[in-house]
Amino acid sequence: MRRKVTVVGAGNVGATLAQRVAEQGYADTVIVDIVEGLPQGKALDMQESAPVLGFDAKVVGSNGYEETANSDVVVITAGIARKPGMSRDDLLKTNTAIVSNVTEEVVRYSPNCIIIVISNPLDAMAQLALKRSGFPRERVIGMAGILDTARFRTFLALELDVSVEDVQAYVLGGHGDTMVPLVRYTTAGGIPVSELIASDRLAAIVQRTRDGGAEINGLMKTASAYYAPSAAGAQMVESILLDKKRILPCAAYLEGEYGINGLYIGVPVKLGANGIEKIFEVQLTTGERAELDRSAEAVRELVAAMGLD
Repeated sequence: MRRKVTVVGAGNVGATLAQRVAEQGYADTVIVDIVEGLPQGKALDMQESAPVLGFDAKVVGSNGYEETANSDVVVITAGIARKPGMSRDDLLKTNTAIVSNVTEEVVRYSPNCIIIVISNPLDAMAQLALKRSGFPRERVIGMAGILDTARFRTFLALELDVSVEDVQAYVLGGHGDTMVPLVRYTTAGGIPVSELIASDRLAAIVQRTRDGGAEINGLMKTASAYYAPSAAGAQMVESILLDKKRILPCAAYLEGEYGINGLYIGVPVKLGANGIEKIFEVQLTTGERAELDRSAEAVRELVAAMGLD
């Protein structure tokens, strides 16, 4: 029997993620959205691509949650997208209401699922989903670090004119302007990038990584990124459903790790069938730890604004 994945939100991120999961063939997929006909139409369109692409997974669209019952993984992408000139903080009030309602419905129909949160502001929404679900922290995970790290790796590979596969990096912290790309742990073919790229160019690449989402918003005008975010979410789904135990940077609820308690922050984790199976603590310099603490404080302010602290 194939596993079952629900994607809540049939916008660009949700629909593209559902497509990526369906095409892998290891899980039936349910797309949920409040707009009548939208998830059904997109699901049918994806299903009709199956003969061409050669997958037998079923794709269903729904305006309710009955079809999602007993999902193994639920990915929450619902919420308003960030528009040009809009900060992540501006999204807080509207998306708080949306994610609260979605989480309650998800738990009602799939009490044993693992939740992946992609809605923004990411870290705060993950904390909200944890609170509303009552799940253990291992089963509520935020998608952020994979996306931020992918952007960092992309810019480094372009700078060095090498394969992205040979660039390894980690970006920690909150998903936003205060993220912390760890240059010390970043390599190209095992060689520290600090030996390959001048310090001023590295600093520019770090800043471009922090501004990655805003750069795309500015170019697209009326939309935000979705190809890379959906790919990052699909990688998390795969690692969980196939029990691959990938070590990936994700937003996890910390209980003392990195000296941070009671907060979602991006850190390296092992993702397997049980969700987060281990949180890895890497050694940080005094400067890196200060940056991580600043990032955590920015997330804490959002959590406090929701009344969750």
